[in-house]
Amino acid sequence: MPSIPASQRAIVVPKNGGREVLEFKDVSVPEVSASQILVKNEYAGLNFIDSYFRSGLYPVSIPYVAGREAAGTVVAVGSSVAKFKVGDRVAWMGGAAFAEYSVVEEGGTVGLIPDSIDFKTAAASILQGLTAITLVKEAYEVKAGDWILVQAAAGGMGLLLCQLIKSVGAHAIGTVSTPEKAELAKNAGAEYVINYAEDDYVEKVLKLTEGLGVHAAFDGVGKATFEGSLSLVRRKGSLVTFGNASGAVPPFSVARLAQKNIRLLRPTVSNYLATPEEWDHYTNELWKAIADGNLKIAIYNVYPLEDYKSAAEALETRLSTGKVVLKI
Repeated sequence: MPSIPASQRAIVVPKNGGREVLEFKDVSVPEVSASQILVKNEYAGLNFIDSYFRSGLYPVSIPYVAGREAAGTVVAVGSSVAKFKVGDRVAWMGGAAFAEYSVVEEGGTVGLIPDSIDFKTAAASILQGLTAITLVKEAYEVKAGDWILVQAAAGGMGLLLCQLIKSVGAHAIGTVSTPEKAELAKNAGAEYVINYAEDDYVEKVLKLTEGLGVHAAFDGVGKATFEGSLSLVRRKGSLVTFGNASGAVPPFSVARLAQKNIRLLRPTVSNYLATPEEWDHYTNELWKAIADGNLKIAIYNVYPLEDYKSAAEALETRLSTGKVVLKI
């Protein structure tokens, strides 16, 4: 049995606010209950949802340890745990990931990592990878020939979506803010890339689609792009809004959807992974896509845990392209 310390280093949110409220401090290592495993985290991934909890947009009890996804080694198991054993390599989603040790429910969103995938890649892909796959399979099932808009196409989610959209033979249109990001989106599979800092992306998308608009728009930006995305969805199309990077979408009259019989979805990945069968199906699909080289995980930078503020700044100010990762 590995030696487990009484205390550990972690990123703590003591009150709601911006990055200035974050604390890097010692906290107690949690004890496992009968149904839990204790994971010694090696890497953790950053996501915009971290800032939603910190700001208070998504209510959560204060104080708390930040972070929603990580990968590491099982170092202790509860008395009723049967699925995992000490020494297993696992990737997981949940809470309190930005710490050296985390407890995870055996029956929750946690699974074994194949030998062909390292901890860093697993931590960088588990939440966003599963989100991207379920978006293009369930939120709107992308089909060959579809025209699909991807807002923020050079971000971690955007790069994954562009690859998946291209893989089924659909046309991905990505929006970006710089020429450098445009190149990244193109390399990931965006057939057309529009720099919204230079061009009117609404006008450009309508021209590309001969005035019809897109079959679906995937928008993780939120407030700043919602109206543009909505205007570009064609008759009987779908708008999938899955994030609030620029702020929450303001109150919206559903009667507006009747103008083109548009479907509007606000999905969360956890509701596509609610059963063990769903979890196993999509994680197996994710690991296979990565192992086969069909889904490339672009990592922007790896920061030490103690420098989480810099990592969060890179993500939240949209300096980063690809995934931002912490080395625990």
